[in-house]
Amino acid sequence: MLMYSSITRKVLMALAGLFLVTFLFVHLGINLLLLKSDGGAAFTEAATFMATNPVIKVFEIVLFAGFLLHILFGMLVSGQNRAARTTRYEFANSSDTSFFSKYMFHTGIIVLIFLLLHFIDFYFIKIGLVAPPPGIERHDFYHRSLLLFASPWYSLIYIAGFAALGIHLNHAIQSAFQTIGWNHTRYMGAVKIVSSICSISIATGFSVVPIYILLFQ
Repeated sequence: MLMYSSITRKVLMALAGLFLVTFLFVHLGINLLLLKSDGGAAFTEAATFMATNPVIKVFEIVLFAGFLLHILFGMLVSGQNRAARTTRYEFANSSDTSFFSKYMFHTGIIVLIFLLLHFIDFYFIKIGLVAPPPGIERHDFYHRSLLLFASPWYSLIYIAGFAALGIHLNHAIQSAFQTIGWNHTRYMGAVKIVSSICSISIATGFSVVPIYILLFQ
């Protein structure tokens, strides 16, 4: 039963993680609209659609469930692995000793803290838990983004948060595919390439926005 529970937790964590990666690419696509020189029209239209569409509101519940599942099972699996590893193995494989694997728990904590800050700055304002800054409407995500990214300190924290997320994703995507049964020499080469492309694209794509706003807005 314990072995079954452990495997089940890992599979659920992997599926929730892959679901969240899909969401990140959707979120990235919307954020990149901030780079358009249209006064925020395209970004506002996309953000308004995401905030008002009833299907998206249901999706938000699924998204939060995905976050909670991934965090909960990630902590359980990490704790179980630490408890089982009472002594170091005499020989460790490359996955166990890789930089990305070694710091999965640490980058996960950094991403969680960054996520909470991000919710306070945007989502909590949207749902009315936090008051928006003076002169900015509650659903005006465009000017809210410009205001935040105009701060070098906020932009630096934002970029550092996504750098940690990129490091976390690089191993997480590989691990997720291994967990769901793709742990085979025929596939893992491609999986590693895809995970690297995804992690670099997400970290770089999100970081481009504050850099652009700092330099050109």
